[in-house]
Amino acid sequence: MTDLIRTFALLIVFWVGINSPVIAAESFVHFERDSGDLPFAVDGQPAPLIFDNGEPKGVIMAIEQLKGDIKKVTGNSPSIAEPQVKQSAVVIIGTLDNSPELQMLERQGKVDFSRIRGEWEAYHIEVIPSPMPNIAQALVIAGSDRRGTIYGIYELARQLGVSPWYWWADVPVSTHNNIYIHHKTQIIDQPKVKYRGIFLNDEAPALTGYVKDKFGNYNNEFYQHVFELLLRLKANFLWPAMWNNAFSVDDPMNAQLAHDMGIVMSTSHHEPMMRADKEWNRFGEGKWDYAVNQDNLYQFWTEGAKRHKSFDSVFTLGMRGQEDTPMSETQNIALLEKVVTDQRKILSDVFTEKDVSDIPQVWTLYKEVQGYYENGMRVPDDVTLLWADDNWGNIRRLPTPEERQRKGGAGVYYHFDYVGGPRSYRWINTVPIAKIWEQMQLAYQFEAREIWITNVGDLKPMEYPIDFFLNMAWDPTLMDTEALANFGLNWASQQFGKKHAKEIADIVEGYTRHNGRRKPELVAPSTYSIYVYDEAHRISEELAALELKAESIYQDLQTSYQDAFFQLVLHPIKAVRIVYELNHNLVKNRLYALQERASANDYALKARKWFAQDAALERRYHELNNGRWNHFMSQPHIGYTNWNNPPEDTMPVLHINKPNAVSDMGVSIEGSAAAWPQDSGTSWPHNSNMKLTFESFGQSQRYIEIYNKGTVPFDFTAEVSAPWIRLSQQEGKVKDDKRVLVSIDWENLTIGHHAGHIVISGAAWGEAKISISAIKRQQESIKGFVEADGYISIEAANTQRRHSTDSGLWYEIPLHGRTRSSMAVSMPIDETFVEDLTASPVIEYDLHLFSSGDISIQTIVAPSLNFVPDRGLRYAISLGEEPPQIIDILEDNSDKAWQDSVKKGVRYAISHHTLKTPGAKTLKIYAIDPGVVIQKIIVDTGRLKPSYLGPEQSVFIE
Repeated sequence: MTDLIRTFALLIVFWVGINSPVIAAESFVHFERDSGDLPFAVDGQPAPLIFDNGEPKGVIMAIEQLKGDIKKVTGNSPSIAEPQVKQSAVVIIGTLDNSPELQMLERQGKVDFSRIRGEWEAYHIEVIPSPMPNIAQALVIAGSDRRGTIYGIYELARQLGVSPWYWWADVPVSTHNNIYIHHKTQIIDQPKVKYRGIFLNDEAPALTGYVKDKFGNYNNEFYQHVFELLLRLKANFLWPAMWNNAFSVDDPMNAQLAHDMGIVMSTSHHEPMMRADKEWNRFGEGKWDYAVNQDNLYQFWTEGAKRHKSFDSVFTLGMRGQEDTPMSETQNIALLEKVVTDQRKILSDVFTEKDVSDIPQVWTLYKEVQGYYENGMRVPDDVTLLWADDNWGNIRRLPTPEERQRKGGAGVYYHFDYVGGPRSYRWINTVPIAKIWEQMQLAYQFEAREIWITNVGDLKPMEYPIDFFLNMAWDPTLMDTEALANFGLNWASQQFGKKHAKEIADIVEGYTRHNGRRKPELVAPSTYSIYVYDEAHRISEELAALELKAESIYQDLQTSYQDAFFQLVLHPIKAVRIVYELNHNLVKNRLYALQERASANDYALKARKWFAQDAALERRYHELNNGRWNHFMSQPHIGYTNWNNPPEDTMPVLHINKPNAVSDMGVSIEGSAAAWPQDSGTSWPHNSNMKLTFESFGQSQRYIEIYNKGTVPFDFTAEVSAPWIRLSQQEGKVKDDKRVLVSIDWENLTIGHHAGHIVISGAAWGEAKISISAIKRQQESIKGFVEADGYISIEAANTQRRHSTDSGLWYEIPLHGRTRSSMAVSMPIDETFVEDLTASPVIEYDLHLFSSGDISIQTIVAPSLNFVPDRGLRYAISLGEEPPQIIDILEDNSDKAWQDSVKKGVRYAISHHTLKTPGAKTLKIYAIDPGVVIQKIIVDTGRLKPSYLGPEQSVFIE
């Protein structure tokens, strides 16, 4: 296959917009009749059902659920059709090998099931005329196997308006008396990833507290709701809760129910042979060490295989230390290979009617286990290799061309929740769906398609990313960038209707973008700058606006929707804003205390109020609907001092001042923690060395803060040395803090440098003098992003030109990144442009610089890992006429660099350049390796100031 054809295939999958709905199949249900449509329900009376009682249990259970769903929508449950009674419409449901009705229809040529016969979990939905005597039309739901039928059933339920989250998030169902099915309906669908599921993990105290309160234990009554949710989301795979529980022992009906309903069970990465970790604590004899306790472990694993012989299972192979710890240093590859060999011998002995290669098995290459593989350990070809991320959503490894030929294939173990370093994150959803998309589309391209499973912690409150992950797992080829951009809108419409869907999507995308910048557990008072680029204040306003929008929608919604909206939308934005504002007020408290401001105590009080609001919000969640979801917000999340959470939420240290009953003035300026008079470098009367610099293409205004160090208010005056210096006010009264905005009257300045000053007088000995520097640039002949304030800042997607080649192109990932979106490259996955940059796709940015000499460029990129062995993560960059220089994002791949990258959610790739002359320049970035994702570019010409997100985008002149 040529490079062009391969690239075109990739674009079809991941770049070109496919006009397909985001959530499952094309819509075929509507509520106003068109000519020829099947009348599914008329005046509240639904069409009767036809199905065979010999269908598998899971199908019968799904049909019973469908009856209940139809009753929720229409007010009436459908009857069972009587063939002798004349009917305008019926619904025929069945599995191809079990349904006499479907077999008869196909023999008669009324429907063709050839496209799903023999396929994995496929379903066929079609409206056909005159299926049998006395019946005018039939809606046929057929499955290639039992799960295919179940998915077809739940697809109908979803389109009728029953959200998969009706039970788990209290999403109500809209009622309709009249429902119609489009007469041309023909939906044929099947999954692209074989096993798709979730891992309930790190589940104490939240989920475990809830389960004990509502169900007594992790029993079949609880798991029935989990299984149903998975099936409604077209998933089929589960790693069960295991911190303090054992799925098959806690309730012997658990495994049977999973099998009956169609859920394939497995055990987590460190629990071999369908035995839970806690089972060894309860029943094991001797050490968990195969080198010294082989006989007991062999028997223990044999019992696990026997117990699950009749159930759909994927057997985990290998061995880690107990409670998900690394194996002892004395363990070696030869011993672990013997472990796998003996585990497969057990499977052969138990499944005597099968070849061992036909029994689903998985080896999870988690943490140090991947090292065993890279150092030469191998498992048989039919065992699935389950590659893991780094616990922070960055996939560590994907299959090579040789590994893609393995019979067992490959999969990915992903994380929405984690206990471990550099910081546990378990409390709330922190993963933007664009981050999931970017990594999992790579997994699909690299043919890791056998298993997709994600650690979802307590399940709630991960509803949104779970929904996205499992939707994408069903068919990654449909989840293109357009579908990614529209997912939030469609998801919001599904849960709450169309009226507020766009606003709800904005809120959900907004709070997840914020959490993706830095997880709440990692947010500290010092995280966002209160000194420069107005960073902390901008984020404060952003979150406040999202919360205000959410509160407004909450009040406008029907009462029946408010509980669901609180869980899915209002609570998370309020929760993350509280944590942010707690830290925002803490940093002001601590800084203002150092500056001896009387208002330091006000910010201590505000911090305490935010801390109290967090507790009140948790109580509100737990009291919702008479305690419906009690315990789910019990996870401590405030007061971390190391990698693990504190035993309970803990108020951070506050600083308290004792101001005197006097008037005492202090002055500070934007961009510095220094203040007058403490840090002055000159003598009275002015006693100040503070300076504010303005450039005509730069930041339009800056601020001065005049504050009181005592408790008695005072009057201040601010005098300017020149009329082109503008102040928001020149006199006033200061009780605590007064912010004066400074700007420049550029129209009354000539081109060039201008100097002036502001003198602040008030209740103090002496006056504070702030020097003002204003640089007005010539605007004629300037195009592109313009240097100002010592930098040029560019959102990566704001390119001026994008040059594609036969082998690839750059494209935008919407919603990705900390500030807007990101640019990624689509190219053949096994190729690199390192040897020939002339064949590389290029993105270009037009710049205008006033500086020359040595500069640096920060290319802010996603914290992806080198998922291809023996290859870096590289791009090339050039400025002006200089030759491109190759940058390896992972040149520093130390543990310290990794920790920094996952904390911040980005890496900073720094390149150094020399400008011989100022003026117009073209910045070019060349693709080299797949997987490079660029969020932002900052050209530092010497005065870039440290901040978390960097400055906002620079001025661009057409």
